[in-house]
Formats: sequence, C-alpha cells, structure tokens
Amino acid sequence: MDLRPSDQAMELLTRLKAFMDEHIYPNESVHAEQLHNAADRYAPLPLIDELKDKARAAGLWNLFVPEEYGRYSPHGGLSFLDYAPLCEEMGRVLWSPEVFNCNAPDTGNMEVLMKYATDAQRDQWLTPLLDGSIRSSYAMTEPQVASSDATNIELRIEQQGDEWVLNGRKWFITGAMNARTKILIVMGKSAPDHPSRHKQQTQVLVPKDTPGLRVVRPLTTLGYDDAPIGHAELVFDDVRVPVDNVLLGEGRGFEIAQGRLAPGRMHHCMRLIGTAQRSLELACQRVTRRSTFGRPLAKHQSVREDIARSFSEIEMARLLVHKTCRLIDEQGPLNTTDMIAATKTTVPLLVQTVIDRCMQMHGAGGLTEDYMMAEGFNYARWCRQADGPDQVHQMALGKQVIQRFGGDST
Repeated sequence: MDLRPSDQAMELLTRLKAFMDEHIYPNESVHAEQLHNAADRYAPLPLIDELKDKARAAGLWNLFVPEEYGRYSPHGGLSFLDYAPLCEEMGRVLWSPEVFNCNAPDTGNMEVLMKYATDAQRDQWLTPLLDGSIRSSYAMTEPQVASSDATNIELRIEQQGDEWVLNGRKWFITGAMNARTKILIVMGKSAPDHPSRHKQQTQVLVPKDTPGLRVVRPLTTLGYDDAPIGHAELVFDDVRVPVDNVLLGEGRGFEIAQGRLAPGRMHHCMRLIGTAQRSLELACQRVTRRSTFGRPLAKHQSVREDIARSFSEIEMARLLVHKTCRLIDEQGPLNTTDMIAATKTTVPLLVQTVIDRCMQMHGAGGLTEDYMMAEGFNYARWCRQADGPDQVHQMALGKQVIQRFGGDST
C-alpha cells in the first residue's frame, strides 16, 4: 500500500512548516497573554485575526476540504492521506488550526453543509464559514442520557405549521461559547414512535441568536475551558426556526451524524500525532539539559527506554492513521468503519500515554502551562469521549472482527 502523500501535499507541508516557524511558535506566549488579559475569554483574539490574514495570503487556507468538494478549496481539495501530515503539523500547537480555518468543530460542520445542505443553506452559512468570518457548533450530546448511543437523544424537534420547535438541553457543545459562533447544527428527536430507532432523529440549522436558545454555562475538561472556542451547556426553550432549516430531510439525522463524525474522528487523530511528536521532541531536549545523580537524564536507562517506546508508538500511530486515510480515499468512510474505529480507539489513548511520559521527564514543570504538554494531555483525554467513547467503537469493531473471522453475528 502506497502511503506517500502527493507532491502537492508535500509542497503545502513545506510552506506550512515555514509558517509555523515564522508566525506560530514565536507567538505562543503572545496568544497566552492575550487570552489571559481578555475581558471576554470567548471573544476573538487580535493575534488570531492577524495570523488568519497571513495564512490566507500564504495560500494556507481551508486545507481540510476533501477532493470531492474541491470547488470550495483554493487548492482544489485534498485527499484524506494528503491532509494527514498537514493536520499533524497544526496539531503541534493546539490553537493553530483556526489560523488556517481548519479547526474543529467548524471543519466537520462545513463538510456537513457541503454534503447535505441546500444551495440556499450553503449561501447563508457555508460561505461565511469558508471565509472564516463566523464560527459554528454541532449540538448533539445531552446531559440526561447516555449520548454514546445517539438514538437516546431526547431533545424534541416538532413541526408546527411552517416552523420546527425545539425543546431540550445539550452540553459539551464545542464552540458555542465563542463570540463569532452564529449557527448551530442541532440533532433531536422528531419521530419518537418511528419503528426504526435510526429514523427518529432530525437535524436542523439554528442561528445562535434565536429566541429561546440560552447558554447556561461554560464547561471545562480537566480544568481547561479551551477558550476562546470553549464548550457550553445549552437550553432550548420553544426555539423556533423555519421548516426550510432542516438538513437533508426529516428522520435523516442519524444518517447525517454517521457521515459527519467519521472525518472528525480522523482529524482529531491527525492532530494528536503532532501533539505527541512535539511532546517527544521537547522531552529529548529536556533530558539533555538536566542532570540527576551526577549525570544527564539522557544517560539514564529508564529515560532512554521511555524515549524509545514513545518514538516507536508515535510511528505506529502515524502509520495507522495514514493507512486508514488511504483506505478512506479508496473505499469511502462508510466502508472503512473498522479502521476508523481502530484508529479512534488507539491513537488518543496512545498519545495520552506518550504525553504522560514526556510530562514526567519535565518534572513538576510538565504539569504547568509553561509547556504545551498538560493541555495536550487534556486534549488527548477528552478525545477518548468526543465523537463516541472508546467502548462504543470497540464494541462495534469487535463485532465486525468476529463476523469476519468467526462467522458469529451476535
């Protein structure tokens, strides 16, 4: 299997690395300072807006757009395999994807609009998202049910005349706190009595300023609020939107969710490889500069073993990501659910373990915001819940593998 990215992707990667060296790494402290001093932690940061203009001018914009929707990309669209090393590079600094208009959840939401929206919906919402002038959210998870089973979703979506009426509660809705977020894609239950559990859900477009939609509070993960993107708990109290705001059609919400979440899972894994790789590089620098018991950390056997193990695991994770990307390019995500599940359940946990080792080599400093590892660890940990928890994917993957090799369909 050929896992080499295209010449176009490698040329873009060269330019992206140069941009990171010139504009991203030198501004990490500026980003932290602007966020710390902001009157509103969820307001746009001047640094990000400045760097967005530079990224657009450098031709590093909307790199995520798939080949099949290349008309929306200045580069004509990239394959999954071509995007993987670019996404990995952006993952080295967790806030950098927004600079290139490649951040979650907007990339997944833009793909939903590319795949399932009407022309009018694309004109109203996709165009400004591609331009980076607005942000978006995807509202699926709920606090009162086990949302790992999407058919449990309880938010009610009822048609009354020429409107959809939404009532319910959502939480951990990424991006909903951001001041530039203008549109939410909301999944709810429109036909609770439908005999098929997978035809009961519908997704509709809800502008954030719609009356009855209320942000209850920002949420944290391991103490991180992920500002200025953020995660929110929301209440929908008789929220009314036009019937035309439905995506794809009534009862097709589960179908949309399946189509949206697979690419997002892979994008997170791509970024996590970059997070792990940078953590390892920082650890290597650290152990050559610190000494214990009369010799550099780098000469201790246990340190060398941890470095070697981390290097090997990152290489394995990268190969798994690239192989899955190649298969998605060749067969499509619906025919690659086994490899996507394997990647999604392997990479975040592996990266979490690698970062933990690297944090340990930094001593107490590894736990602080002086380094990127603590926040990277948080990212890896919540990725084990986002887009479906590990256990759900392992359950589905185990069933597929047993059917393939054992013939047992139970």
